[in-house]
Amino acid sequence: MERMTERKIVLVTRETRLDDLIFRYNTLNQARFYIEHLGADFTDYLTEDQTYKASVSEARSVLGRLGRVQELHRNHLPGFVFGDDDIVVVLGQDGLVANTLKYLTTQPVTGVNPDPGRWDGILLPFQVPDLGLIIPEVLSGKRETTAITMAEARLQDGQRLLAVNDLFIGASSHVSARYSISVDGQREDHSSSGVIVSTGLGATGWLKSIITGAAGIVSTISGTPLDLGSSPPLDWNARALFYSVREPFPSQTTAASMVFGKITEQESMALESRMPGHGVIFSDGVESDYLQFNSGMTARIAVADQVGHLVV
Repeated sequence: MERMTERKIVLVTRETRLDDLIFRYNTLNQARFYIEHLGADFTDYLTEDQTYKASVSEARSVLGRLGRVQELHRNHLPGFVFGDDDIVVVLGQDGLVANTLKYLTTQPVTGVNPDPGRWDGILLPFQVPDLGLIIPEVLSGKRETTAITMAEARLQDGQRLLAVNDLFIGASSHVSARYSISVDGQREDHSSSGVIVSTGLGATGWLKSIITGAAGIVSTISGTPLDLGSSPPLDWNARALFYSVREPFPSQTTAASMVFGKITEQESMALESRMPGHGVIFSDGVESDYLQFNSGMTARIAVADQVGHLVV
């Protein structure tokens, strides 16, 4: 059978919760015993696993009729070299799309929802049967894409980390993060639970939860309902970021006035670590992929030059 293209189609997949359980407990039966011994329903794990793997099989079949397919597990993303002409299809949850975008340059990403009854999928507008129509349009350049703004953390030694949703800068454990913060000509020394920097895409995630919690606290203390909205208005392609300081603690040596603000292309944020150990910067909730951020290190947080390209 003649394929439509010889360009490589990279199908990005992930493990299921059942895969994780089997890895942890060695066998399916032992995993089942553990879950059921705790009184939980093991059927949901089986159903999710079966649905996802059926979707992977179907996607592989559909894409195989269009081009050369290479399946790539998410654990191998950091070391994989994508070709400039590769077509990337991500089959998973929103987080997998976000994590994949960080390792690309101009390649378009098509997000596919493997289980619409389970996942909302903000970044997963398509289902597996759509691939037969969508990918030919991507190959011919007729399918529209939207630009996704990313955040960048860069240390003075040149190390960098990109974020599609958000960056976390703070301590790796439940201790106070100590640092200085500088934005737009202002500077403060802080003791807090860390700083979150969100893109427009991530503004409906971690940042939204921080704002919702802050609004609830103020409403309770003041006795007046306070509605700050679901999240700050920021389009996915907006060339700006929002930052929020978590649980800032004012003291004789630390301040707490620079706790929320906007970072533009014209003005980046600088953070200097005051933590002798356990300081980290990670992105998009992936704590295992981090930069060390200990005493003497300075991080520049800015709108990244690199953007993602999501098929819509």
